[in-house]
Amino acid sequence: MFGLVVFSVASLLIGLAPTGWWAIAGRAVQGIGAAIVAPASLSLLTASFPEGRERTRAVALYGATAGIGASLGLVIGGALAHWISWRAGFFVNVPIGAAMIALAPRFLPESGRGRGRFDVFGAVSATLGVGALVFGIINTADQGWASPVTVTAVTVGVALLIAFVLIERRAAQPIMPLRLFTSRRRTGAYLARFLYLGAMIAFFFFITLFLQEVLGFDPLQAGMGFLPMTAVNFAVAMSIPRLVGKAPGSIPLVAGVLITLSGMFWLSRVGVDSGYLTGVALPMVLIGAGQGLAFAPLTSFGIIGAPAADAGAASGLVNTFHQVGTCLGLGIAVAAAATVPTTGSAVAHLASQVSVALTTGSFLLLLALIVTAAFILPADLAAHHTKKQPGAAPAPQVQEAR
Repeated sequence: MFGLVVFSVASLLIGLAPTGWWAIAGRAVQGIGAAIVAPASLSLLTASFPEGRERTRAVALYGATAGIGASLGLVIGGALAHWISWRAGFFVNVPIGAAMIALAPRFLPESGRGRGRFDVFGAVSATLGVGALVFGIINTADQGWASPVTVTAVTVGVALLIAFVLIERRAAQPIMPLRLFTSRRRTGAYLARFLYLGAMIAFFFFITLFLQEVLGFDPLQAGMGFLPMTAVNFAVAMSIPRLVGKAPGSIPLVAGVLITLSGMFWLSRVGVDSGYLTGVALPMVLIGAGQGLAFAPLTSFGIIGAPAADAGAASGLVNTFHQVGTCLGLGIAVAAAATVPTTGSAVAHLASQVSVALTTGSFLLLLALIVTAAFILPADLAAHHTKKQPGAAPAPQVQEAR
C-alpha cells in the first residue's frame, strides 16, 4: 500500500511537471514505488498459496496479467496522448492507485511480521553499479566505446556489481541471497527474463518510433497499431493457467521464446518501404503469441522451490532482472542503432536504425532461447518425470544445481 501511494503521487507530479527535470525526478520517485509494489505483489501470491497447482495457477495469472498490461498500456497511452495529452497517461494512474489502496485491506490479508537488518551496502552497490553500466552503454551512442567517460562508467559499473556479489556472500541478511541461484530452473528464469525483457523493450521503443516517424501514424494510430499483438497476447496468456499441471511449464516457455524470436527477426527486416500489415502487424502477432506463452512460465520458474523465508527475495529477483533487463536492453539497442551511418533522408536513416535495433533484440532472444534450453528445460523435464513416478518422493532442490 505504501508503494502504491508513492507510485500514484509520483504519477501526479509527472503529469503536473512544468519542466523536463521535474518529470525526470518524478520518474525516479515513481521507480521507487514500482520497486516496492512489483515484488511485494508477487510475494503476496507465494505467501497466500502453498507450493503446488494453486500457486502455479495464481503465478501464471500474475505473469499473464503483466504481459497483457505492457501491451494494453501502449494502446491506452496512445489514445490518451492523442485525445487529451501525454500528461493524461500519468494522471490515469492516480484514480487507479487510489482504488487499489482502498481495496487492498479488504482483499489482501496481512502477512506475518519479522525483524531484520536492511542490506544498505548491497543496495547501494547494486544500484550504483547498474546505473553506471547503463549510463556507460547509452553514452556510446554519442561518444563511442573508446570515450574515457564510457570506459570509466562501464569499469566502475562492473567493479561495483562484483563488489555487490562479494557483499551478498558475507551479509547476514542479504537482499539477494546467493542460495537462490542453486536451482537451475530459477537461475535460468532470471537470466532468460533479463534477456527476454531486454529484447522486448527494444521492440516497444523502436516500433513506436517507426510507426510515427516512418509510417506517419499519429499517437492514437500508433497505439492502435499494437492491437494485433495485444489481442493475441491476451488470448494466449489466458490459456496458460488452464494448461498448468498438464505438461511441463518449460514446453510453453521454449515455444514462447522461439515464436517471439521468429516475430522479432521478421520485424527486424522493416525498411522505409515497408507496409504496416506485412511489415509490422503480422510479425507482431507472432510476438504477442510468444509473449503470452513465455511470461507466466518465466515468472513461475523464478520462484519455484524457493523456501518460504526467501519468497520475498525470490520475487524481488524476478522483478529486478525484469527491470535491469529493460534498462540494459534499451541501452544496448540504442548503442547498436547509433552505429548506423547518417546517409540519405532522415526517415530512411531512422528505418535503418530500427532494423539494427530489432536485429540486436533478435540476438538477445536467441541467447534467451539458449539459456532456457540449457538451464530450465532439462531440469524441469526431470522434475516433471520424477513427480509422475508412482510413489516417488519429490526430487531435492540440490539436484537442480548439478
